Amino acid sequence: MQEETARSAIDTFISAFNASDDSYVTALLSQALTSDVVFWGPLGRSEGIAAVERFVLDIRRHPAGTGTMVRCSAVDMPDEWARYQWVFTTPHGGPRLAGTDVVHLRRSLIDQIIVFAGEIEPAAS
Repeated sequence: MQEETARSAIDTFISAFNASDDSYVTALLSQALTSDVVFWGPLGRSEGIAAVERFVLDIRRHPAGTGTMVRCSAVDMPDEWARYQWVFTTPHGGPRLAGTDVVHLRRSLIDQIIVFAGEIEPAAS
């Protein structure tokens, strides 16, 4: 049950990247995130749905065109933390970015998001 709740919040969060119109982004994020969500993204730490919304809108306005964000793994959830992999693809064979997010859930909503974009290099031997 707990994994299904996490999966639902995660998939709603991801759906904000793919909304048919920018005006739907806030409503989708409000269904998935707490109002005081802490977001650890590529540009550092920020707080609140408005900060996450700015990030999502920036991604939606990618110079290569509006891309598609998808969850491409199962949701792995040991207790209140969950992780999943995602991929963002721009149209017409443009740039593609993959990564892993780690999220913390509180009362069925995501209250922390840590974004790891890109591949991890293999350990040096």
